[in-house]
Amino acid sequence: MAVVFAVGCKKRKEEAPVPLVPSAGSAGSAGSAGSAAAAAPTLTDPQIAAIVVAANQVDIDAGQLALSRSKNAEVKKFAERMVTDHGAVIKAATDLVTKLGVTPEQSDMSKDLVAGGADARAQFEKLDGDAFDRAYVDNEVAYHEAVIDALKSQLIPSASNEELKKTLVGVQPAFDAHLAHARQVQAALAGDGSAAPAHAHAP
Repeated sequence: MAVVFAVGCKKRKEEAPVPLVPSAGSAGSAGSAGSAAAAAPTLTDPQIAAIVVAANQVDIDAGQLALSRSKNAEVKKFAERMVTDHGAVIKAATDLVTKLGVTPEQSDMSKDLVAGGADARAQFEKLDGDAFDRAYVDNEVAYHEAVIDALKSQLIPSASNEELKKTLVGVQPAFDAHLAHARQVQAALAGDGSAAPAHAHAP
């Protein structure tokens, strides 16, 4: 069972979580992310700052859980990369908002990210072995697809401070690389083999 989380929408059935996407106030399937973002209200810079921290912390928490539960070397390598890279993004974001004198402000999107992450971890904790590995990696694929879409369609267009906008644009390649890595591990797990070695690391 693939356990995926996102924001703005509850699971339709407790036993069957569905992939959702970040959106300010509402969400749908990955395919509807663009229209959902287009209909959402414009986010302020303080709200964007809080969303960036929440989104990265959620993935750090998931990665730390994977490091403690997975026995698959490549899944653990991927999880370690997520913890390291997303930790660096949080530090960069925190340093920037401190420099700009911006106080992060919670929004429905940041609150739902945190709640969705907690729901996902609760589901992961029920799983072990291959089932855990597949659920975690499937979630990482859906999560990074959703975050990349939110960056392109909502966060970057909404940012009013040019330095903040530049920072958001700058982190997108890392998220793209994470998605490619997650898909690689996902494909290897689906083939019932050990996850293939990752390609070159992108910070």
